[in-house]
Amino acid sequence: MSILRPLKRVFPIAALLAALAVQLFFPNSELQPTTRAPYFTYFLLFLLALYAALIIVSFFSAALAKKLEYGGWFYTGAILFLTGLNIFTSKLAVPPVMYFPSLDRVFGALFDDRRLLLKCLAHSGRLLFFGYFGGSIVGLFTGVGIGFSKRLSYWLSPVIRLIGPIPSTVWIPLMLIVFPTAVSASAFIIALAVWFPVTLMTSSGIANVPQSYFDAGSTLGAGRFVRVVKIGVPASMPHIFLGLFNGACSSFITLITAELIGAKYGLGWYVNWEREMLSYSNVYAGLIVVALVFFLLVTGLFKVRDKFLGWQKGVIKW
Repeated sequence: MSILRPLKRVFPIAALLAALAVQLFFPNSELQPTTRAPYFTYFLLFLLALYAALIIVSFFSAALAKKLEYGGWFYTGAILFLTGLNIFTSKLAVPPVMYFPSLDRVFGALFDDRRLLLKCLAHSGRLLFFGYFGGSIVGLFTGVGIGFSKRLSYWLSPVIRLIGPIPSTVWIPLMLIVFPTAVSASAFIIALAVWFPVTLMTSSGIANVPQSYFDAGSTLGAGRFVRVVKIGVPASMPHIFLGLFNGACSSFITLITAELIGAKYGLGWYVNWEREMLSYSNVYAGLIVVALVFFLLVTGLFKVRDKFLGWQKGVIKW
């Protein structure tokens, strides 16, 4: 077992070399249109150089070596999956080439449309920023208010139970009439999608804080504001972050859906527009950008959670 662990770092290199061999020595099917350059080959060479550099650095960093050993099987499996997909689509052209383009065409679309994709990414980022953070802030205040005030809970809880479960995308036709622009309407719909899970989990977290915590604070002379800010909110942070995670997933879905209607740019608009043009290589390129962006955002949210909840490491599972 001690010999196998260091070998896990090398397995992805072998998988990348096998992927390169398939790409270089097996010709593409004649049914697949040719590209200006072997973009998938460049991508594999980039991954090979990057991973080789990481292996060299791992000999001087125990933390990096541990991460590479842990992820070795996954990286190998991902590369083998791409190799199988390359054989299935590019080399053999088993599925229809219109809907399943070669990986060279997909990565070529990423390169050729990079400026438009960056512009769409900027538009989507603006919507996501205002919608997600606006919905999160309002949801936190609403959840704290419901958790600590019976009067607010009396008036707001029925409204939340009535409106919250309704998918926010249902409100798109109405919001396009109410708001002056499609951008403001889309931002509000994203905020609405985030507001419900954050409100629900925040109020639930505060309701589950043991009463003994508040009694101890009162004994030590803590006023109502201190009990809310110093006791209630920190103790309910695990639930709050669960709400933020759920809100992030809802915001991603709502963002892509909202951009399908009335938007001039954006990742959702780009994917839908390329689909209507039957340019499926660009569709897959847009989906890759969407997956990468959302992966980075969720990873960043995990990092923030780990920083704030280091004292509860291992308690939150998601």
